[in-house]
Amino acid sequence: MAIDFTLSDQQRELQAQARAFARSVLGGVRSAIAKIGDPGERFYATRPFYREMARAGFAKSLIPAEYGGSGLSTLDLALAAEELAAVDVNVPTTLLATGLGLQPVLRYGNEEQRRRFLPDFVENGEDRLAAFAFTEVTGGANYDSPDPSSGVRTFARRDGDQWVISGHKHYTTNGTGWDGKGAHLYTVICRTDLGKPPQDSLAVIAVPGNSEGIRIEGMIDTLGHRAVSSPRIRFDEVRVPAANILGRPGDGAAIISRSFAWTAALIGAACTGVMRAAFECALGFARADKRSGPVPVIEYQNVGYMLADLKMRIEAARYLTWKACHYFDSTGGAGEELPIITKVYCSELAVQVVYDAMRLVGIDSYTDMQPLAGLMQDVLAFPLYDGGNMGVRRRQLHALFRRPGYDPMAAAEGRPPTR
Repeated sequence: MAIDFTLSDQQRELQAQARAFARSVLGGVRSAIAKIGDPGERFYATRPFYREMARAGFAKSLIPAEYGGSGLSTLDLALAAEELAAVDVNVPTTLLATGLGLQPVLRYGNEEQRRRFLPDFVENGEDRLAAFAFTEVTGGANYDSPDPSSGVRTFARRDGDQWVISGHKHYTTNGTGWDGKGAHLYTVICRTDLGKPPQDSLAVIAVPGNSEGIRIEGMIDTLGHRAVSSPRIRFDEVRVPAANILGRPGDGAAIISRSFAWTAALIGAACTGVMRAAFECALGFARADKRSGPVPVIEYQNVGYMLADLKMRIEAARYLTWKACHYFDSTGGAGEELPIITKVYCSELAVQVVYDAMRLVGIDSYTDMQPLAGLMQDVLAFPLYDGGNMGVRRRQLHALFRRPGYDPMAAAEGRPPTR
């Protein structure tokens, strides 16, 4: 069968709908948050936009059809994510963070857990946020350290038919919920025995946001992604049913890896969308502005070549993203290598693309006369968040390469990885 990147009619319709929604709805986010200084208030100001996104069906797309959702594939989500991120990165990040928070339930929850936790995100998707409580205040990169004295310090002890969770997390996207009191559901990365290595003790437990003992301790203000919720959260003797553990103690590393592989592929789409916005800004400038010369600057070879370089990078990022999403879907989530590569490559490429677009436009790009400075603030987060490229993502690739049965051509050829 020939390799064919042609989109189906349904995919083209999804892409067109997402593009129209982004332009008509998300185009208002920038002005809505522009003059709000408090990071929490900026996030809360996006709630009307998120509600519109949920009403348009984007929240349902995260949930499989058997639980009431529309169950889009990762590839189809990527098509929509590029269109959304090309206009605004904040509200789509809130949506994808809910998807990340639900991934452990979707991929490792049993049928009872899925039936208990997922339908509410379909029926009340306008108001429901999930959060993946991963990053410790000391950092998250060593979550799988074999040394029991390091790594994740959030602890869950078994007390009869309950887990009792205590620990301190930050950068818990969506963790405030829409009311500042907490997300609707947390999936909390913790250890069930601080005397055992993560291979035996790392776990993920589903924690309803209304559980006693969850405290929002503040909001981290970030340079970019200005209207994304990044709170510090303390879990203080939080009690949940023993049945809320996803999988078993020791499954935590696999759950984290699989969940972050899903977002890794989709971050490639978000990066592509932001790069596209930067290119369109630079192209529009080059066509219209003469910079006191006789003709628009696009007529000059240097400008034309810079635009060519930008466009080539965007196309490469897009098709790598599509390949990664397709590989992840076709392997049932086991194919993590290409999503991780996509996250690293596209996130670092996006920084270079926006910077080069700024170089093309010149000093005006460093002001509020152009959107490029804001785009630069946003793309700088991509290599650092969702598993930093240095601390987590390259280390994941290194671990894959060290496996005795590693096949360097499996991902390229679409074959499941050898475990």
